[in-house]
Amino acid sequence: MALDLKLHLQQRPELLLSPQLRLALKLLQFNRLELEQYLREELERNPVLEVENEHSDLSLEELYAETGPAGVEGSWEDLFEEEFSPYPTHSFEEAEPVSWEARLHKEEDLYGHLLWQVSLAAFSEAERRVAEYIIQNINERGYLTLSPSEIAQDLGVSVALVEGVRERIKYFDPVGVASLEVRECLLAQLSYLGIDSGLVVEIVRDHLSDIPRGPEFLARKLKTSPREISQALEIIRGLEPFPGRAYSSGGVTLYLEPDVIFFYQEGRWRVRLYDEGMPRLRISARYRKLLADPTVPRKAKVFLRERLRSAEWLIRSLDQREKTLLKVAEVLAELQRDFLEKGPAYLRPLNLREVAERVGVHESTVSRVTHHKYAETPHGLFELKFFFPSGLKREGGEAVSSEAVKRYLQELIAAEDPKRPYSDQDLARMLSEQYRVKIARRTVAKYRDLLGIPPARQRRKT
Repeated sequence: MALDLKLHLQQRPELLLSPQLRLALKLLQFNRLELEQYLREELERNPVLEVENEHSDLSLEELYAETGPAGVEGSWEDLFEEEFSPYPTHSFEEAEPVSWEARLHKEEDLYGHLLWQVSLAAFSEAERRVAEYIIQNINERGYLTLSPSEIAQDLGVSVALVEGVRERIKYFDPVGVASLEVRECLLAQLSYLGIDSGLVVEIVRDHLSDIPRGPEFLARKLKTSPREISQALEIIRGLEPFPGRAYSSGGVTLYLEPDVIFFYQEGRWRVRLYDEGMPRLRISARYRKLLADPTVPRKAKVFLRERLRSAEWLIRSLDQREKTLLKVAEVLAELQRDFLEKGPAYLRPLNLREVAERVGVHESTVSRVTHHKYAETPHGLFELKFFFPSGLKREGGEAVSSEAVKRYLQELIAAEDPKRPYSDQDLARMLSEQYRVKIARRTVAKYRDLLGIPPARQRRKT
């Protein structure tokens, strides 16, 4: 049968992010230090931008309101209507596009790497919301810190939907991320390698705790030769038990500064942005005159017009970022007032949807605006994500945050007899009796592990 080459035209709807929107999303995710560094690099790259000071000539709005210099007809806006180039007015991109990521001088973290993969995956809107929430609750080691049922309860979706999304995330890069335990993580990596059965899978699935006893012990237990066991263990040693380790800070010193400050004034909690040292940008009036000057070459005017548009988008995106961050912080101050007044034990359960509805934005916007940003509070410096704890139920239906439960656990363990420490089952029972918190033993073990507290057998002192 002969093969023909044919051209076919096809129409399909597709969502394309404009450069302005990409820039706005990028700025929204920067914390204060990253934003300051980015703005200083933009000042070096774009000659139209300059730092405002007390002797500044005109603001952006004033520049647009002003007309050109004497003897030049038309307004400031008319300068952008001129066709200095044979290309359309929307052809603003440079011959060599700027890589925003290359300008960050910052190693990509696990959170950003996973979100980038979510944006490329064929998720529905509901699945994308679940995926972003799962990624928010993955710790530095790459493990999910909430159970699927807790996530389903927070988001008001089915456990089956959460498990389906989590199963897909497990095979993102790094493979095994979002697992609940080491066994599940290693099995996912074996499956990715095409090893779905056999001795290696059997050891990981059923005899993981026996590996430290050596090949001889496993050979007797599994009734096989030590040589086959050694070969299987060699494959297992090549797996990564902590998939998030490659994206951890690796001991690099991190300098934190608050992005927002919560303070009490005139009978209410207020919020202000911390902008000390942050350059305030404006458009230079000098380049307005150059654009209006008929003696300036056409190529120079094309370049200046592109730089002016870029500067305008940057300034407007910065303004939008500040407004969004301030609105989200004000809602957090309102919803977490008990925490601000009394401390972490009074942090209430909160999810992205509740804040997003109050602010009037999408949940992903709240996720971006709280990503790696910090707030100064009367109780110390906290990441904004700290204000979104998962919740448990008290007897009677009242909700209590996971942070409060962790505090209760610390108090109970601090008061225990070192010779007879409480087991996780004992702690679950005492939380129910003393604090009316309904909690499973497995959840107690998870919170204890997050607090860095060893199990009872390791806490026992003779």
